[in-house]
Amino acid sequence: MRHAKKWILIFLFFFVANFCVLSTANCQLPTVSPKYEFRGVWVATVNNIDWPSKKGLPVDEQKAEFIRLLNFQQRLGMNAVIVQIRPASDAFYPSQYEPWSEYLNGSQGLAPNPYYDPLQFMIDETHKRGMEFHAWLNPYRAVFNIHTSSVSPTHITRMHPEWFINYGAVKYFNPGLPEVREYVLKIVKDILSRYNIDGLHMDDYFYPYRITGKEFQDNAAYQKYGIGLGKEVWRRSNCDSIIKQIHDAVIEIKPLIPFGISPFGVWRNQSRDERGSNTRAGQTNYDDLYADILLWLQKGWIDYVAPQLYWEIGNKLCDYETLLNWWAGHSYGKNIYIGHGIYRTGENPTPAWRNPNELPDEIKMLRENENVQGSIFFSAGNFNYNPNGWNDSLQNNYYKYPALIPPMAWIDTISPQKPSITSLSEDKAAATPRFIVDGKAAEKNETEEVKNYVLYISNDFATLGTRPSIIIAADDTKKFEFQIWQTEIPEEWNNCYMTVSSVDKQNNESDLSNVMHMTRTNKGWMVAKK
Repeated sequence: MRHAKKWILIFLFFFVANFCVLSTANCQLPTVSPKYEFRGVWVATVNNIDWPSKKGLPVDEQKAEFIRLLNFQQRLGMNAVIVQIRPASDAFYPSQYEPWSEYLNGSQGLAPNPYYDPLQFMIDETHKRGMEFHAWLNPYRAVFNIHTSSVSPTHITRMHPEWFINYGAVKYFNPGLPEVREYVLKIVKDILSRYNIDGLHMDDYFYPYRITGKEFQDNAAYQKYGIGLGKEVWRRSNCDSIIKQIHDAVIEIKPLIPFGISPFGVWRNQSRDERGSNTRAGQTNYDDLYADILLWLQKGWIDYVAPQLYWEIGNKLCDYETLLNWWAGHSYGKNIYIGHGIYRTGENPTPAWRNPNELPDEIKMLRENENVQGSIFFSAGNFNYNPNGWNDSLQNNYYKYPALIPPMAWIDTISPQKPSITSLSEDKAAATPRFIVDGKAAEKNETEEVKNYVLYISNDFATLGTRPSIIIAADDTKKFEFQIWQTEIPEEWNNCYMTVSSVDKQNNESDLSNVMHMTRTNKGWMVAKK
């Protein structure tokens, strides 16, 4: 574990006349707001889907766009971003192995000018907001479009053309070649070694989705390396191998971060395998993409799975609720984050995707299943249009209160020490008490780096600590000021209780600090230690 910071002071300015968590009587939520929930959004960079908005955007505008994206997603209630940093064997960071992405500056291999490291910038800005940054890599896509994509002279497809297969308009690595797997592993190790990411993430592109009437031409590799296996078994073994190798690299280099996969939503249809789901998908992970997700979960090679359940509730071929329950029943103790296809509200949406209740109902269903720990939305840019009013649903209801990211006990269970509220003073200019929270005690355990502090406010002492009010990013400096969001205290509240905890990089939470008791009087609020 990394060295802890020496100590930190957090100055919390309470605008008490304008603040406290709404009482139950004032805010009857239709769904329980969980204390722990992964709330992520995919940020796709390929073809400039989400960020940057276009190729060749000036550096200052690139940065400003990403900051706006983060601020917007945080206001919606997200606590994590999953950012595509290697869309097609190119890089959103300086790499000795792969050229700069064309989606940054217009031509593949062209560095930002003035120079900066986009990945480091994105990680830093994400962490400033107390959010997690998961690095999303496409393992085997090499050229997004063989007809239109910019391809640098130093691109790996130029250096080793024998490693690649054209299939449709895309150029793919051949997963059957050991040298390909070693190359991808080298890329992963480089990222793990150099960047303080909070997770490593790969999506559904292993072997490509089938194109009717076309075969993926990997016969030469099969003849050389198939060693008597059936071709489909051999293909699955190639995908198993790269996942196992990446898992081992994470354990070797950064053992305290999770490795997750976001697969196509159907592992296998029940008509082909009794273990499969009661679905009728035309293609599946196991039979067409050769990705045996269940094996990876069972072996513990991945820490979470985010199945892309982009079908609506009641879909005749692939029902959302059926698949939700199937994945929850096949988690093998790992975390399940449901992928929601909010993009489907776009061009030519079906009646189901014009239904404002679709996403809220999906969230309610997953929250009712104890084996499901959260959601990831595809993708960030779709929220710009507030589809079906879902921005409002999240911000004002389902994600109204912040949530801690679920810890993973198989990675780490050691909690940081608790902070303490050491003193308070009156801010006469604002007529509010000012609390000083000392994080020095929380930093004494040098193996547990504190990333966030969690503030709890309640008018019921018995429930204090069950629902976060504010999550505050820890800072490398010794102190910082924090002004809490301004919400009126319900008139019926005559008492408020406040306590604070610390959370480490692995999302383990400390015990609660001492408690401050605030009492309404004729002259204002009286504050005392409880």
